[in-house]
Amino acid sequence: MRVLWVFLLLLVLKLEHGLFFASGVGTNFSKRSKNVNIGAILSYNSTIGKVAKVAIQAAVDDVNSSPEILNGTKLNISMQDCQSGFLGIVQTMTFMESDVVAVIGPQSSVIAHVVSQVATGLQVPLLTFAGTDPTLSSIEYPFIVPTTLNDLFQMAAIADIVSYYGWREVTAIYTDDNYGRNGVVSLGDELAKRQCRISYKAPISPEPTIDDIRSVLFKVISEESRILVLHTYDKFGLQILEVASSLEMLDNNFVWIATRWLTDVIDTDSPLSANAQNDVQGIITLRPHTPISQPKKNFMARWSNLVRKADRNASFGLNTFGLYAYDTVWILANALDAYFDQGGNISFSDYSTVNHQKGNINLHLDSIRSFNGGNLLLSSIYRVNMTGLTGHIQFDKDRYLINPSFDIINVVGTGLYTVGYWSNNTGLSVKPPEDQHSKPPNLSHRLLSVIWPGKTTETPRGWVYPNNGKVLRIGVPRRVTYQEFVSCLDSTERTNSCTGYSIDVFTSALNLLPYGLSYTYIPFGDGKNNPKIDDLIENLARGVFDAVVGDIVITTKRARIVDFTQPFVESGLVVVAPVKTKDSDAWAFLWPLTPRLWCVTGLSIIMLGVVIWILEHRFNDEFRGSPQNQIKTVLWFSCSTWFGSQRETALSVLGRIVLFIWMFVVLIVKSSYTASLSSIQTVQKLDSPVKGIESLMRSKDPIGYQNGSFSESYLHDELHFPKSRLIALGNDDEYVEALRKGPKNGGVAAIVDDMTRIETFLAKRCDFTIRGQKFTKNGRGFAFPRGSPLAVDMSTAILKLSENGDLQRIHDKWLKKSACRSQDTKLTVNRLDLKSFWGLFLLSGLACFFALILYFGLLVRQYMRRQPPKVDESVNQVDHIQQSTCLTTFFTFVKEKDEETQTC
Repeated sequence: MRVLWVFLLLLVLKLEHGLFFASGVGTNFSKRSKNVNIGAILSYNSTIGKVAKVAIQAAVDDVNSSPEILNGTKLNISMQDCQSGFLGIVQTMTFMESDVVAVIGPQSSVIAHVVSQVATGLQVPLLTFAGTDPTLSSIEYPFIVPTTLNDLFQMAAIADIVSYYGWREVTAIYTDDNYGRNGVVSLGDELAKRQCRISYKAPISPEPTIDDIRSVLFKVISEESRILVLHTYDKFGLQILEVASSLEMLDNNFVWIATRWLTDVIDTDSPLSANAQNDVQGIITLRPHTPISQPKKNFMARWSNLVRKADRNASFGLNTFGLYAYDTVWILANALDAYFDQGGNISFSDYSTVNHQKGNINLHLDSIRSFNGGNLLLSSIYRVNMTGLTGHIQFDKDRYLINPSFDIINVVGTGLYTVGYWSNNTGLSVKPPEDQHSKPPNLSHRLLSVIWPGKTTETPRGWVYPNNGKVLRIGVPRRVTYQEFVSCLDSTERTNSCTGYSIDVFTSALNLLPYGLSYTYIPFGDGKNNPKIDDLIENLARGVFDAVVGDIVITTKRARIVDFTQPFVESGLVVVAPVKTKDSDAWAFLWPLTPRLWCVTGLSIIMLGVVIWILEHRFNDEFRGSPQNQIKTVLWFSCSTWFGSQRETALSVLGRIVLFIWMFVVLIVKSSYTASLSSIQTVQKLDSPVKGIESLMRSKDPIGYQNGSFSESYLHDELHFPKSRLIALGNDDEYVEALRKGPKNGGVAAIVDDMTRIETFLAKRCDFTIRGQKFTKNGRGFAFPRGSPLAVDMSTAILKLSENGDLQRIHDKWLKKSACRSQDTKLTVNRLDLKSFWGLFLLSGLACFFALILYFGLLVRQYMRRQPPKVDESVNQVDHIQQSTCLTTFFTFVKEKDEETQTC
């Protein structure tokens, strides 16, 4: 046997490198031969092979009986049973002796890899209707033509299903050969595109025993992922599920997603045995989508007769591989038709005899022939454009069948229920792909309800904490200040005696998880200074810890390397500064209004007096008299309107309108002034030169921060404070000392720290207070490694704590609000600015403006009526004299008292 393998390998190498030379003797047939020989390599005893054998023979018969193709040329099919790669080589070479132009098969992707070099050397296309290995479409195998859907698309569909249900990790159980490994590699690539991953790979021997399967599944149980993708052969799939059932792996804690092998088994061998039927309940599987058509219905109606014709004692159903096998024959027939139309003929070249003898073995290879038209036929195959039982058949530029799509099947009871479809163009959908090809892509992906293992409709969580005795290593900052958040009394490396606000939240959230966890706290830090939280997070990312619990502020930098839970407390950076009592001074009454508002108010008062004087001067005696008296009247009237005590009365309609609008403005401004002045006198008692983060940015005074917190990096990196201005402080006493010294005596002007910690700091220190508003919005959460599903479950638990009130009770237990917190409102009484009243002043100004326009319009019209008409318009020399006296006359008219229009 070893000698035979050596000679076969030598033959393959020589064929591949072109070392056989044509002897000059060839066999040539006419362009339209009466008969064309084709071969088929199948595994008769397999689920796929027994169906494909019937389907291929039916297709050959249909082609030979059809007058619409090959113009009288008949196909001669020769089928051979193949169970191994070695037999595949032998049988492929045997076909070469009978001058075949193409081979349908091999059925197995593994055998296809083995015989691919023979096919390439002999220029014979291999049309594999069952070779789904993603690598078979590569340039490495030019003469292998997959005529079925590639596993690359099946794995994309599975990845979309995983992403749709929100799962992030899967376990892949697969046959450890080229078919299984290459399929799982494609699955991993597709999952990565959707931010998911294969957390554990469980390869099974290509010829497994029960013990082999059991050993692999034991390892799968110990992993945390409960999303299991089973990618194997039909002859082993049910066996694996049977062992899984004995290990209680088919309950509602697991999700099983089987590749297309399961639908092929059920479609072919249904009904299954009672045990097998129980084992497949709730499983999600896929089936290549083949649209409903009349030819397909007709073929399915013929199927039982075709099976009985092949074997009277046989009875099995039709699976999708049978449909693709049938279409493969028609693809070849159409390609041959095009091949003959292009002038191709059936010709073969003989190769020189290779004689090699070792022992008593002789090999005679003189009968091996190479198909001269192999490249032309291969090109014709890839140009086929037809409609078959599986739908529209055409190859794209990557040598894949166009429009790959799958039915997503849920096995329930004795039936297969379609819960949705997957298409390379539209993704997941509840509508068949052929209904959406002419429409824009449907981005609202969804599936129908699924009955999961355990007969539940609730979507499984998809993971559990691994039952492998592992103890979670929880990193905890060993703080020396603000131990209300976390405090570890035990100084040993591992301890469970930590307490504090963060610890209570963490343990309360753990109690809400549907599974138990073993954990131990590992204090981080020297116990003398607060540790740097960034160092703790980096240790988590490197795998030193399994989680970090404490007052961990969630920042962008940290979120890039680890996953955080839902924040259990909202917070942010604030400015703390010392305050002192501020006594009222003699000019406190000016404080309610800004200087700009004072100026606008004064100008408006004067403008009002002038406008009222203009409107009332001609007929109101109170606004007449000597120039000195009129100025005094205007000023007094204007100022007295502020207090509503003016003695003069407006007689004109326009004057009364203007005065009414102005009194409304006075009412609003005066009321606001009174309220603001009262607040200043009764509330504003404290003062500080620091107004907030903005005033610190304008000054050059030093700023304090807590050593080890993220405040330093934020102030330096985000707000660009120079490090020379940033002073690290260790504890509350250092805070107090630095603030009381002040920047001139070696202290700091203010301290920037987290709001939650500052509230604790201010609890008993009323000589300090928060200045300004929070200038960042952060939260505190627990940190886990990237991709850890614990982060999601803990987030859900924290939300439950918030909803039932436990989170607030824990907060009140450890972090009581400051008694001096209300001082923040005493420090800031906003001055009234022009922006709050500009609308009122604008309204008053417009009233004055339109009143003056209307008044002067009426005045001009009255003046024109009183002037006599011109006597002689031709006398131009006196025009300029008349124009010079016109204005004088008009102003004289304006000064006169008008007794007739007092009410206008």
